[in-house]
Parts: sequence; structure tokens; C-alpha cells
Amino acid sequence: MNVPTNWWETFFSGVAVDMWLQAIPEDHSRKEAERLETLLGVNREAEILDVPCGAGRLARVLGERGYRVTGVDLSSESLEHARARGAGIVAWERRDMRDLPWRGRFDGAYCVGNSFGYLDDAGNVAFLDAVRRALKPGARFVLETPMVLENMLQWLQPRPWWKAGDVHLLVENQYDPASSRLNIEYTFVREGRVESRRGSHRAYSYRELVALLETAGFSVDVAEPWTREAHMVSFVATAK
Repeated sequence: MNVPTNWWETFFSGVAVDMWLQAIPEDHSRKEAERLETLLGVNREAEILDVPCGAGRLARVLGERGYRVTGVDLSSESLEHARARGAGIVAWERRDMRDLPWRGRFDGAYCVGNSFGYLDDAGNVAFLDAVRRALKPGARFVLETPMVLENMLQWLQPRPWWKAGDVHLLVENQYDPASSRLNIEYTFVREGRVESRRGSHRAYSYRELVALLETAGFSVDVAEPWTREAHMVSFVATAK
């Protein structure tokens, strides 16, 4: 499968954004935000970084609860939705996830969902370095990802599909062991219109991911005991 190198630069627009806006119920986002509050261990009014934030569903909930949240994303269209739904609650910034200019500013940060692993190895390391520099010493970073190799290979299906609102999504997964990348063809169907896009995620073993975080200047813990069946693994990393 041939995937454009910088696929994420154009992927998040149109039907892909519309689908994600419909995919996750509001009550689920609120439960996720509550869990993040616990994992980050910060007081209300703390400064929190959400990167990448997408359309801002979690940033908005945390902002409504009194946290000072900055949401960073490269997708202009996602940020348009974020600003429309969270105006005056969250500071929205259009940036590459590696382009975090702050130094020692935030009391906590998170990267959740399937947002980690888009980049090559150097890019993923640069992202983690940027997050660590943006955090105050002792601040926590929550990294949640389905791209832990021991887990991903347990649940990976060749051609799963989902429905979100008026959008059907068919996914074709191809794992390349030589590059440790999951290459994906996404087919969106809405009102008889079909659109295909391609993406790619770097999968790391559990130990490799811990090593990346440690190399970036974090000490690493886990949010819950590891199990083979988990679809997501959450790491809690503390900035040194």
C-alpha cells in the first residue's frame, strides 16, 4: 500500500472531520475528561496542553471545568469546529504537533486516541521532546495509544467497518513488519458518495515506547496494569 509521506497534512478535512465529530458521544467525552483529570493530578485553573486536539472535544470539557487549556492541531477545519464550539473557553493554536514553542509553561499535557505514531521515528521523538520542554518539571504527560505492538496484533482485523452519524467507514489494515507501520486505507461512504484516503501509524513495542519517553526526559508509569486484550494503553510520564 502506497501511503503519502505526510498524509496527516491533508487527511483531516471534509468527510473525515465530519465523521469524527459524530463518532464519540458527549457523555463519553466527559468520562474521558474525568479520567484525564485523575491521571494528570492537577488542580482546577492549572494550564493543560492538548496536542493534537482535533475538534477539541476533550479540551472544551476541561475548559468548562475551569482548567486553562491550550489546544494545538494542524487541521484548519478541525480547529474551525473547535473554535465554534469552544470560543472563549480554550486557546486554540494551529501548529504542527512538533512545533510547541513554550518552555516550562504547562502543568500537564495529553495526547490521546489514535493521534500518536503518524510521524517517522525522528518525528515522534521530536514530538515527545517538544512536549517535555513545554511542561514544568514534575508535570505529567498522559500518552494514550492503540499502537502498542503487543496489543495491536491481538485485535487487528483486516477489514473492519463502523458507522458514525451519516458516514460509513470501511478500513483496510495492512501491517508491515519491516517498518513496524500499520498502513491503512480508509473508505468513507456518505449519501452514495465514496471517498478513499490513506494513512500510516508507527507501532512500537511496549518497551520501545517507554524508552522513547525516557529518552525525551520523562520518567514513566502506567495508568493501569498492562493486559494483552487492551485496545488502548495509557502511559503517565512525568517531566524531569
